Parts: sequence; C-alpha cells; structure tokens
Amino acid sequence: MSKPRRNVRALARRWWPLAAAVPLGAAAGAGYALVSHPSYAAHAYVIVVPQNQGEAATATNFAQAYGRLAGQPQVLAAAAAESGHSVATLSGLVRGATSPDAPMIEITGTGARPAEAVKTADAVAKSLIAFGNASSKETGVRLVSLAQAAEPDRPATPSARLDVAVGGAAGVLLGTLVMLTRRRRDEPAAEVADAVEPAAPPRPRADTAAKQPEEQPARSAR
Repeated sequence: MSKPRRNVRALARRWWPLAAAVPLGAAAGAGYALVSHPSYAAHAYVIVVPQNQGEAATATNFAQAYGRLAGQPQVLAAAAAESGHSVATLSGLVRGATSPDAPMIEITGTGARPAEAVKTADAVAKSLIAFGNASSKETGVRLVSLAQAAEPDRPATPSARLDVAVGGAAGVLLGTLVMLTRRRRDEPAAEVADAVEPAAPPRPRADTAAKQPEEQPARSAR
C-alpha cells in the first residue's frame, strides 16, 4: 500500500467521529425546525412620563422597576381575563424589557398565532399602565402607551438557520468527545504492546568471537 493511501486511512480512522457527528447534528437541527410548532412574538411599548419637568432620571428608574413587574401576578391578574389565559400560563407567554438610557418598557407577548401574540402583549401593556397609574400621586410618574403591538409576519421560533447551526455545534462537541475517549482508550493498549515486545537477542562480544577460532586448533592437537 502506498504511503499517501496509508496516510488517508490513518486520518479517516482518527477523524471519522467528528466527520459523522457534524452532519448528523445539523440534520437533527433541521428536523427539529420542521416538526416543532411555530411561535410568534409581538411587541407593545409603554413609556414612563414624569409629572414634573427635569425628572427624566426618575422616570428611567421607575421604568426599570415597572419593567420587572410586567411578568408578576399583580399585573398579569387583570390581563389574564382579556387575553384568555390563566395567570400561570400568561407568565410564560410574556416578558418585559427596559433600556438603561430611556424610560421605555417593551412588552413582548408570544403565541401560536400572530393575533394571539398581539392580544397578549396589548393586554399586559394595558394592565401595566393601569397598575402604575394607580399610584402616580405617590411616584410622581405616569405610564402612557407609546405603541400597540403589531402582528408579526414570520414566527420567532423555530429558526431553521439557528437550529441547524446549534445542531452542527452539538455535533462538533459530541464528535470531539468521542475522539478524546478513543485516544485515551488507545494509549494504554499501545503502552502494553510496547511492554510485551520481545527483546532482541544479545549480540556476541567481539573478544569472544575472536577467541573461538584460536581454541579450535588447541583442541585438535590434544
């Protein structure tokens, strides 16, 4: 067998776990994207307005606080009836996000259909505004709807490209682990083979080989 062919076979034996795991992982990610149910996301925006001018920092701080309350039961209780979900279910369908530089709150609602996602986001935004304005005299700020949610034109999940990339990355990790396991398993076997290899017979010393012809005539004379 030629040397290039032996090198190719050695590389194939060493790297086949990685070469097999990457396409299998990518195929699994693509399969997940095909069979999983789509989920849509809609976004509603609420802004916090200070009642007194020059208190923009105060409004930003209250926006951070109200953003954390967007997914809490005291806000979701009023939105549950309008959205058609229980409080427990609604808590997993909505989340609030804020900006450290602006007094704005983003309410994200998810659903199996675009209209359901819009209904969830708007219901929670409306409930959050009512909850915040109930104590506006004490806080000195008011919550105002900045923009209602719009129907998304494509699902947020699954994403075929993202799922294929995640599957391929998982294949890289799995293939690498298999390669490391095989290498650690082969190293003790190689050490044992070297230990049991028969030793080469000792070569005769040069002075012994020179003495043997001299001894033969002496024995013949006797």
